[in-house]
Amino acid sequence: MIHTHNTHSEQKPLLLHSCCAPCASASVEQLLAVGRQVELFYYMPSIYSYEEYCKRLESLEILARYFQLQLHVGEYEHSKWLAAIRGLEAEKEGGARCFSCYEFVLHATHKKAQELDFDSFSTTLSISPYKNAVKINEIGCRYQGFEFFDFKQNNGYRRSIELSKKLGLYRQKFCACEFSKSK
Repeated sequence: MIHTHNTHSEQKPLLLHSCCAPCASASVEQLLAVGRQVELFYYMPSIYSYEEYCKRLESLEILARYFQLQLHVGEYEHSKWLAAIRGLEAEKEGGARCFSCYEFVLHATHKKAQELDFDSFSTTLSISPYKNAVKINEIGCRYQGFEFFDFKQNNGYRRSIELSKKLGLYRQKFCACEFSKSK
């Protein structure tokens, strides 16, 4: 179910932070189905390693072409991300380290939205059954222009798997960071 806190921007483009193509696939499909204009922003400095980051970017490029969307690509700043989560490395998956990661990428997406003159932005992170949608919304609401969508609603995650197969998208076996990979 698409739900927005910021209804005045219904017809304006949305900058959609995209962690990977599978998560973006059904998220974009849902937004386009309700008439939203979308541009993608790939920014995931938490991804370990750079080769993994590139694999995910290649799939996101395929998805952007499929939906005919503009794709903005952020810098791969893994060392900055590591500094931001320092001290949280041993936290359990889905806990404080992940919340710090949400903050990191939502802050960067907010800055990118301002830079590109978008009125609103959101993230695909909520499609994952492993992500805390309530916490994503709580953090996102700290930023002007944030719109929350719980993309896992209406079988969004299952649809992302279907679209990934249909489009031949790379589906990773871990969230992103080296700490999630070891869990």
